[in-house]
Amino acid sequence: MAQLPILEFPDPRLRTQAVAVDAADVATPAFQTLIDDMFQTMYEAPGIGLAASQVDVHKRFMVIDVTEDRSRPLVFVNPVITARDGEQVYQEGCLSVPGIYADVTRSDTITVEALDRHGQPFSLQADGVLAVCIQHEMDHLLGKLFVDYLSPLKREMVRKKLLKAKRAA
Repeated sequence: MAQLPILEFPDPRLRTQAVAVDAADVATPAFQTLIDDMFQTMYEAPGIGLAASQVDVHKRFMVIDVTEDRSRPLVFVNPVITARDGEQVYQEGCLSVPGIYADVTRSDTITVEALDRHGQPFSLQADGVLAVCIQHEMDHLLGKLFVDYLSPLKREMVRKKLLKAKRAA
């Protein structure tokens, strides 16, 4: 397994809309290795979710594990949210926007349909942090970042802060 470089805001590649994964590609050794590399990258960052777009692979899939002991790794290939209910405000962070956290309003409960890492279809009802994480990572697949939920002024402040940090590094 290999750790992959994570794109950081304001990299324009983060704005690319991901394309659907061909179901036949899911079972290939190359795709399975990419999934494993994404989990390693996410765990080492550390994070609880990583969309393929964040590692410059613009295909519709993501990996998530919201458990503290890394015991429930989930893969969502070509995910679609089929139902939403309620509203929750959650303070989100992002591996592509390091060190920045902000309150974001999202659906409280969702139902998502996707293919798993073996290409098998499944449906999952999620709430709490898992629902937030799924919605956050799906935004990445659409070229959207959690900072897009902020005011233009706050978003510009985040951009300048990250660019300054990158120059200092």
